[in-house]
Amino acid sequence: MTTSKPTAADTADVPVPADAAPLTSTTVLSDIAVATPATEQRDPSDPNQQMNIQIHLRKIPLLANLSEEDILRVRTDIRIRQYNKRDVVLQKGATGDSLLFLLTGQLQVIDVTEDGRAIGLRMLAPGDFFGEIAVINGSMRSASVVALTPVLVALLPRATALHLFSHSPSVANQMLRFLAEKVQRDSEFRALLSIHNTSKRIYTFLELLKEKKPGDEQEVVENLPTHQDIANMINTSRETVTRTLLTLVQQGIIKKGTHRLIIVNPEALQKLAQG
Repeated sequence: MTTSKPTAADTADVPVPADAAPLTSTTVLSDIAVATPATEQRDPSDPNQQMNIQIHLRKIPLLANLSEEDILRVRTDIRIRQYNKRDVVLQKGATGDSLLFLLTGQLQVIDVTEDGRAIGLRMLAPGDFFGEIAVINGSMRSASVVALTPVLVALLPRATALHLFSHSPSVANQMLRFLAEKVQRDSEFRALLSIHNTSKRIYTFLELLKEKKPGDEQEVVENLPTHQDIANMINTSRETVTRTLLTLVQQGIIKKGTHRLIIVNPEALQKLAQG
């Protein structure tokens, strides 16, 4: 199988200040090249020094089927930012002036209750876009987004994003499917939070996260959140999450790997979730 090389029109070569989180080789979307001038030694403490980051735009799922004209427009307008772990990428209440794409790392969408507790709403993985609601209706951001790892994010100005929504059938179709899935996912999550038994909430949460990719024989949870992040998302304690997952491991229902969880016995997990 041969892979075609991206053309100049498909790539964006964007200078980025080098004072934020360094890139890692893990959880990279695809075809992201990072370079500093050969004659210079990168100094992370120098906020004026820049890196050049080249992105293959068609590797971003929402942009994959754009026309050449629209790809050129995106290439001109897109901007890149880096964030450290625990940085706030989007602030609830801020202006929705751009559509964002996660290129590397992992993000969490959160809301803050009146008593100051952070409630996790969903996780974001490389290739995901976010901030679309405020872009579509011109409202303020309805939730915050924080970095769980060092991340690289692409920002597309609102005017350009709205142009794609109205002029690109592929983008419009993907956006409709995404919004429909989001409504369904939010409904399932609200139902999860209404479960009084904390262990059953954890079982159900794993059921929502698990997936089976083509070619895989087992169901898995990729990019497993930390126990504290899971606790924040389902309104329980980190100790309860740790204890429940350990019990599932001891019972042979799940097996934990590096940043992933393998569902060894999906039928048993489903029965526990159904109570």
